[in-house]
Amino acid sequence: MNPNPSQGSERGVALVMALLVLLVLSLLSAALMMSVNTETLIAGHSQRTTQALNVAEAGLAEAVARIRIGDIPNNMNPAMTAKIFNAMPGSVPVLGGGEIALATAQPAGAWLPYSTATDGPDALTVRYRTNSLGDILRYDPTQNPAIQSATGSAIFVVTSTGYAGRDVRRIEEEVIMKPFLINVKGALAADIGIDFNGNSHTCGYDHDALIPTWTRDAACVPYHNGPQPDLPGAWSTGGVAPGGSSFQDGQPNGYEENQSGFYAGPWEALTMSQAEFYRWIGAPVNPPPNPPRGIYHLDHNGIRGDATGNFSYSGGDGEGMLYVDGDLSLTGNFSYRGLIYVEGDVKVNGTVWVLGGVIVKGLTTVKHANGNMTVLYSSDAIQQALQKHGGSMVAISWKEL
Repeated sequence: MNPNPSQGSERGVALVMALLVLLVLSLLSAALMMSVNTETLIAGHSQRTTQALNVAEAGLAEAVARIRIGDIPNNMNPAMTAKIFNAMPGSVPVLGGGEIALATAQPAGAWLPYSTATDGPDALTVRYRTNSLGDILRYDPTQNPAIQSATGSAIFVVTSTGYAGRDVRRIEEEVIMKPFLINVKGALAADIGIDFNGNSHTCGYDHDALIPTWTRDAACVPYHNGPQPDLPGAWSTGGVAPGGSSFQDGQPNGYEENQSGFYAGPWEALTMSQAEFYRWIGAPVNPPPNPPRGIYHLDHNGIRGDATGNFSYSGGDGEGMLYVDGDLSLTGNFSYRGLIYVEGDVKVNGTVWVLGGVIVKGLTTVKHANGNMTVLYSSDAIQQALQKHGGSMVAISWKEL
């Protein structure tokens, strides 16, 4: 028999209290572990969502780059839709309805998951922004409202979906090609006299950039629908002598002579400062690239008007801007879309077709006595060529879907 029953009771109470304390500590430990696991899950989810957003942004970057270099065409077709797939060239899905399918430009074996290998809602997609009538909407900061369908740069809508594990972020960005401010005086502008004695056609009506190459004479009339005001076919600070079977057309006249205000340099044709222009066009190149597809400055160490200062093209298909610090000879079948600026003389002896504009400072009279030269003014052709080869993209809106 226990001589002191209260001691046994106290031991029992102590045991119960110890068990309760142990239970509380166990519950606190479990709660702490759950909290740590929850925080870990939240931190992992937050990290993955950030990674997914970064992946989606990388998709936007590829799509914008493909627009700028022309892989995704700025063809002004409201139904145009391009999709970039995580697939090798030759293995992209076959799309219908005139959609454009492109393989990703990412390095093989290192593809970020911002598109899919098959067609679907998560494919990296580019389309035009359109209104309820199906017209392409454009952005022109000089207009009110700036977004309308008449003037300015077409608005592209890029949709990109990024993955990181099970986390998904889908974003949409609207971008435009930054416009150039073009200052062109005529389809052909010269700081010297112009002698039209050959079978030439010079037209200052603003032509649609979609006009087929080699179109001339009456066949170009249906394309007199460019967005900018029309210009004279020829503009000169000297005299203009039309003759032979040549044809000059435009507004307000086919040609304007004895004008003033020729360019101090090509930078004024693009409404740039001189320093800005030389930064943009880059270092001079020699020999000349053939074909001249890009933004090029041709220069023979400043030598003009002699054998070492002459650049020539015998046929070919060019595009962009060609700034020639010297003479330029064009022979054969040579076509060009964009702007040509020549400090020296221009010599033509072949079938030459230019859509955009030609500017000649010159040393002697511009003579179109030989060959068959066509110069058609086109503000759109100049814009598209400069934007493609020397332009930049600008985002006007961004949102997460």
